[in-house]
Amino acid sequence: MTIKEILESFKHVAVVGVSKKRERPSHSVTKYLIHAGYTIYPVNPNLDKVFGIKCYPSLLDIPADLRRNIEIVDIFRKPADVGPIVDQAIEIGARVIWMQLGITHEEAARKACEAGLEVVQNHCIAVEHNTTQT
Repeated sequence: MTIKEILESFKHVAVVGVSKKRERPSHSVTKYLIHAGYTIYPVNPNLDKVFGIKCYPSLLDIPADLRRNIEIVDIFRKPADVGPIVDQAIEIGARVIWMQLGITHEEAARKACEAGLEVVQNHCIAVEHNTTQT
């Protein structure tokens, strides 16, 4: 699938590493996705809520009835943290791993691809979405 096809096909995004701090890219990207019509599932063990939406400590802590809706796992974590997140994304049945700008992890990407997931590395989902809208 192309990035455009991913963004047009899937509308439920778990944002792993979302922040309440306005200066953080994860904050502005999450806000952008909400305004673009995506359903967001925030993941951060240090937050209770962000944008009025309940945060969860991990993908596996999201209740099963919500977890099964997650299609894209958008990762805002350092590369060393990506492997376990990808494992959880595979376990919950996500369809896409999206590693934000500056984030790559070849071993985790390979594992996700082998499990049938689409993988995007080193791209900002908000920038890509904005680009496909023009």
